[in-house]
Amino acid sequence: MRLGRIASPDGVAFVSIEGDPSEAVCREIAEHPFGNPTFTGRAWPLADVRLLAPILASKVICMGKNYAAHAAEMGGTAPEEPVIFLKPNTAIIGPNTAIQLPADAHPVHHEGELAVVISRPCKDVPASRAAENILGYTIANDVSARDQQKKDGQWMRAKGHDTFCPVGPWIVTDLDPSDLDLRTEVNGQTRQDSNTALMIHDVGAIIEWVSAVMTLLPGDLILTGTPEGVGPIEDGDTVSVTISGIGTLTNPVMRKGVVRKGVVGKGVVGTGVVGKGRKGLEGNP
Repeated sequence: MRLGRIASPDGVAFVSIEGDPSEAVCREIAEHPFGNPTFTGRAWPLADVRLLAPILASKVICMGKNYAAHAAEMGGTAPEEPVIFLKPNTAIIGPNTAIQLPADAHPVHHEGELAVVISRPCKDVPASRAAENILGYTIANDVSARDQQKKDGQWMRAKGHDTFCPVGPWIVTDLDPSDLDLRTEVNGQTRQDSNTALMIHDVGAIIEWVSAVMTLLPGDLILTGTPEGVGPIEDGDTVSVTISGIGTLTNPVMRKGVVRKGVVGKGVVGTGVVGKGRKGLEGNP
């Protein structure tokens, strides 16, 4: 099942998205998507609605350096135990909404990731029972301001700006997360090309580690880490993260304070220079 959240002429609703994307229909879910969803009987063509972030998370927990090759490109080695940090839920945006770069942050990097959506309150979950507490999987982009990360010595400001957590396009409930291709493209050019099989700590181990620290609530998001290939994004770019079995999350990029020629939908098309190169990686997670 594909679960989503939409804005329609009738308001905002959780939905089940059924059929091929080109002809899909969104069937409205009463109240929330947890447990056994109850349908209201209302439906809309996917083409006639706007996809929002598929879930309203109380918190976003992230894994740092969970791919060895990414740890290496940052100039370090992967830690033996999981490293976790939080992004504020105010950083969450949905598909096709603009990532807004701070005027004074350079470089800002994309980080395509598989995200886990929690289904029920849970604490101290053993890895062997992690699946019982998972609603499904979606795509996330852990946008990161590297200069702020290096300056601060910790990650909250660098990764916590509004719009720095794109999520979507929907949640897939019947998916094995252990062997999924992950690709990030900027303006159609591939930056990241990897597979979740290369994660150091798998989904079960991550949930066991995180739930030993904090209670997880329905809708909480766990970002499982990014593979190698992270790089800069700039005003006017378009970032797309694709994960097999889920789909593609696409967001335009704008920089605050840049004069633009026009506005397209909710995203702003800029006139800035496309960011290229891989500077400023050393010492960052």
